[in-house]
Amino acid sequence: MSRFSGWARRVVAVVVLSGAVLPVQEAQAAPPLTTPWTAEVTPASALPEYPRPQLVRQEWQNLNGLWQFAGTGSITTPPVGQNLAEQVLVPYPIESGLSRIQRHEDRMWYRRTFTVPATWSGRRVRLNFGAVSWETRVWVNGTSVGTHTGGYDPFGLDITSALRTGSNELIVGVYAPVDATGAPVGKQRRSPGGIFYTAHSGIWQTVWMEPVNAASVTRLDTVPDVAAGRLDLVVQAAGASGQQVRAEVMTGGTVVGTATGAIGAHLRVPVPDAQLWTPDDPFLYDLRVTLTGTGGGDVVTGYFGMRSVGKAMVGGVLRPTLNGRFVFQLGTLDQGYWPDGISTAPTDAALRFDLEQQKALGYNTVRKHVKVEPARWYYWADRLGLLVWQDMPSMRTGVSPSTADRANFESELRRVIDHLRGITSIVQWVPFNEGWGEYDPARIADLVKSWDPSRLVNNNSGSNCCGFDGGNGDVVDDHIYVGPGTPQRPSASRVAVLGEFGGLGLLSPGHQWPGNGFAYEMTSDSTALTNRYVAINEQLKPLIVNNGLSAAIYTQPTDVENEVNGLWTYDRRVLKMNADRVRAVNRSVIQSATGLTAGALTSLRVTTSGHTDRFLRHQDGLARTDVVTAAGTDGLKQDATFWVRQGLADQGCFSFESRNFPGHFLRHSAFRVRKDARDGTALFDRDATFCARAAQAGTGVSLESLNLPGHFLRHYAEAVYAARSGGPNAWDTAASFAADVTWLPGAPWWRSGADLTVGAAQSLRVTTPGFTDRYLRHQDSLARTDVVNAASAQVLKSDATFYVRRGLADGSCYSFESRNFAGHFLRHADFRVRKDARDGTALFDQDATFCAQPPRAGGTGVTLASYNIANHAVRHYAEAVYIAVPGGSHAFDAPAGYDQDVTWAVSAPWAP
Repeated sequence: MSRFSGWARRVVAVVVLSGAVLPVQEAQAAPPLTTPWTAEVTPASALPEYPRPQLVRQEWQNLNGLWQFAGTGSITTPPVGQNLAEQVLVPYPIESGLSRIQRHEDRMWYRRTFTVPATWSGRRVRLNFGAVSWETRVWVNGTSVGTHTGGYDPFGLDITSALRTGSNELIVGVYAPVDATGAPVGKQRRSPGGIFYTAHSGIWQTVWMEPVNAASVTRLDTVPDVAAGRLDLVVQAAGASGQQVRAEVMTGGTVVGTATGAIGAHLRVPVPDAQLWTPDDPFLYDLRVTLTGTGGGDVVTGYFGMRSVGKAMVGGVLRPTLNGRFVFQLGTLDQGYWPDGISTAPTDAALRFDLEQQKALGYNTVRKHVKVEPARWYYWADRLGLLVWQDMPSMRTGVSPSTADRANFESELRRVIDHLRGITSIVQWVPFNEGWGEYDPARIADLVKSWDPSRLVNNNSGSNCCGFDGGNGDVVDDHIYVGPGTPQRPSASRVAVLGEFGGLGLLSPGHQWPGNGFAYEMTSDSTALTNRYVAINEQLKPLIVNNGLSAAIYTQPTDVENEVNGLWTYDRRVLKMNADRVRAVNRSVIQSATGLTAGALTSLRVTTSGHTDRFLRHQDGLARTDVVTAAGTDGLKQDATFWVRQGLADQGCFSFESRNFPGHFLRHSAFRVRKDARDGTALFDRDATFCARAAQAGTGVSLESLNLPGHFLRHYAEAVYAARSGGPNAWDTAASFAADVTWLPGAPWWRSGADLTVGAAQSLRVTTPGFTDRYLRHQDSLARTDVVNAASAQVLKSDATFYVRRGLADGSCYSFESRNFAGHFLRHADFRVRKDARDGTALFDQDATFCAQPPRAGGTGVTLASYNIANHAVRHYAEAVYIAVPGGSHAFDAPAGYDQDVTWAVSAPWAP
């Protein structure tokens, strides 16, 4: 607070703008909460950056700063030549502390003066607004120069005919009804509370002027065509009469592709050997466009990324694709609100901060929730490498939109899409959220797709909870709090996503907005919050593999006003979770979509045509590929099974530990891949670390060497090497390289990570402290735990003894036959473990098969994982026995004590 108050005191002064004297005004009260950037905002430094990175002109004049201000009952008659009573700092909305007003007005006047630079003489002058909410009327020197309606799209006005020499007067009238009418408002409310926030009225993005020629470029519509290796460019222009367009694609200042053509036509600009944009490598090309011919000469610059967005069947499941590859999209529900600027970040560094932090925490996606940001926000998303889902700001809730409201909504929706269609990072349009103001969803989805067929359309995010989605569009989107629950599965035409989940809360006194804190589930401290976050995100992994889930959006990156469910506090001063653990689980979830999950067993199958029955394995210390089938020997199956570990040299990558030689890892030496014991050297760890990359051919994953960039794990004539396409060695041959370096991770040939003795009679003892005298037993057909000792009855000892058998459904796992009921096995049904007679069905055999894994609680013992329900393990809970998943929806899924409760000591049998 003290920093902001000091800043406020400094601006209590007479301010001169181009010769106009503004009245003295006492500084307004500080906002309820400040950010690290609040004190950096001054009248001379209010968002000084060029505001339009995709259409840049070198000459421009920023009009941000202190303007005169007054509330009014009407905006029909401008106060020409009249000083207004207050000062407002543009471009911060009037409800914000940074604006100096800090209240709402339905109607308002802005006034200032400006001088046009002499060097602009002879050219047209355009006055540009980044965004004004909602109806805008503009006068220059008392002359009306234009109007605009819409709170989220930029607009510009040619003010040349109204200008005069020397000082010019600019007056802007704004009508901001917020949710009193049916215009799109997103989460703004005149009476905020709960999940709805303070309104942002008036000018809330940068205002600036620029000189242009009579013929000038107004918009660059860029659509990358990856398959053709070119950029599809349409140049929009004003005042054009016969001019032509020259477009140049550049990188590092070098022109790599050129095309010429007509304004408004589709120019195909070649982009040879294009470097594709991805979240891992957000490479951007520069673009220069020139109008040529008589009356031409306008030059603008911009940028774009080469990438494609689509859908494809991947492993029999419909998935969203980026550059033809499935990338699991894990992101946050980004509201875009600030305690000091409300809708407007205090500085460009602050705007960038939110995106940088989300990327640093391991996310690859951000859903921009019912708000449109300034152009520089999208620039940073493009630069940093975050996939963006762009919501349309929704109309008010609980009121059916009128015919006029609907017409206005569609007009604003079209303008927003036109404004943002050149943004590389945007991969999905979301016209409706949870049914808010929803109407004709199928028609709207088709309409959006017709406007922009290059992206996916998610016609109603939250289709399971709050509205009928019409069945159109490319996405079926569920919201489940806390979740992740069981989202809908994909269909033949729509990919399945979890558009909102999470909402875990933690109070942070001193860093909160005034009022009561709201969250879908509160936690007690940072450790508990982090634990819960990790638990629910781990549950995404089986949904990706078993339910076809393709994306998940966590609520949310920061607290917002009364909501305290952010990763960060609302003031951006405190990260409420452990960053390393959040980053690790986020990366693990994204990577699990490749089939690789740290801590899991896997086998890697060859994808090269004619060799798809072969698997990566080790033999006599060397890596090679061999045919592996169900009839293969146990030793071959174990050799073809590896533990996926976090990379020994980089935790964001992977290392592969031998299943049957603990402490031995695949590594390369002199380009040959081999299995060796880890020797403790940094060189070994780098040689044994491989980074998952998008499959170079078809489905699967390509594994790049950490310390030999450009070299991938490749099979060649049965042997396996670290190879690079076109290199000097025989195994670098380019023929079939892409297929040879693409591996399909899958179910391990040997699914147990720990060994039990088949045929032996064993008892399983509880390891939870305070209960170590209890054993797993059956009673009245149900499994439970009871105290067993030498004095126990013989029937109890027999009930607590089981024969270890090869797994009924998979011989690499185990089944447990009752000692005293031959042919009866432990199995699960409705999550409860019980003893039943084998009935000959495949389901019974799967339910009665458990894969032994190392003990979750460490030390000695074994954890028994369910064969057919991922991530569930045999757990004792209140004497009963279940298959449970930590953090699941049942009481027996409680994370407290989970690791110990699923760890069993294998002991001598009570009844041999």
